[in-house]
Amino acid sequence: MRRQQELDHLYGVILAGGRGTRFWPRSRRLNPKQLMPLWDRDDKGASLLQQTVARLRPLIPGRRIWVFTNAWLQQKVARQLPEVPPDQIIAEPVQRNTAPCAGLAAELIGRNDPEAVLALLPSDHLIGKPAAFLKVVRLAAKHAADGHLVVLGIAPRWPETGYGYMEFPARPRHRNARAIPIRRFREKPALAVARRYVRAGRFFWNSGMFFWKARAFQDELRTHLPKTARVLAAIAERAARDGNLPRLLKKLYPSCENISVDYAVLEKARRVLGIPCDFGWSDVGSWNAVYDLSPKGPRGNVLRSEALLLDSAGLLVDAPGKLVAGIGLRDLVIVETADALLIARRDQAQQVSQLVKRLEQMRRQELL
Repeated sequence: MRRQQELDHLYGVILAGGRGTRFWPRSRRLNPKQLMPLWDRDDKGASLLQQTVARLRPLIPGRRIWVFTNAWLQQKVARQLPEVPPDQIIAEPVQRNTAPCAGLAAELIGRNDPEAVLALLPSDHLIGKPAAFLKVVRLAAKHAADGHLVVLGIAPRWPETGYGYMEFPARPRHRNARAIPIRRFREKPALAVARRYVRAGRFFWNSGMFFWKARAFQDELRTHLPKTARVLAAIAERAARDGNLPRLLKKLYPSCENISVDYAVLEKARRVLGIPCDFGWSDVGSWNAVYDLSPKGPRGNVLRSEALLLDSAGLLVDAPGKLVAGIGLRDLVIVETADALLIARRDQAQQVSQLVKRLEQMRRQELL
């Protein structure tokens, strides 16, 4: 009975304002990664955002989903998620990282439901084992309802240098079943350090998926980020009194500090638990990740468009509407849109975001 009462106060807070720059040229400012399906699977063409909400549906109905995005994506998000009330699709006027966003969600939701437990989730991840994921959500919600801050940790599959890590006191014996106090958080490591982490077995990837009571997070934010906490409380109070939340956000939200939940709160808070997880997670962080997750054809090639290849292996080819011919190619990403062509080594696909920064410096807005 208590468990069902906890779930009745569980809210999904979906972060959907990113640009997906590592998926350029397919992902653009007005059509980012989270709003599109990345490849043909059994999701019937659902976007990553739609898949995120659908995974939660057995536990969290649309009326308890809140989505945080930006002004130019707000209407597209609303069209993709008709089950979510439009006034729960919040457009941040400027990006201020995850701590202000999480604090705003806690203020807005907690004002109407003092017992609210928030599941703060990215909108652009894949979960290969949804039933196992829901088991973890239930467990995390239980501990969050007791006042803990809960982080989902992913068992590392390789020595990744692009993720932060959480350290448990010892190598966890179970997956998806227990919440354990986190010893400390670790920054993105050098490769040699990441290899040591994997061998040790007690270091897990920080998934960026968090659970906490709204009021517990408000308390932590008031302690560790008081200026931003005051701004967010003022926004929620004045919006409840006078309405016009978009106007208040535009006026006050830019004065919030630009900082992540991890730095602002989790690394300083005391009641932090981690759940060692294995539910088929991928952040689909680059074109190389798409390659790894896709069915392979002859010689390990992933062909999403017509290709004629000789002595070529390990390719991801995505150039709709034309034949791609190649000879002697190895381990490349080849992606074409109407106005751009990307060719990159798969092991350097993370650096695509640097190309986007260069385009920004060149003021090539038509390519962004």
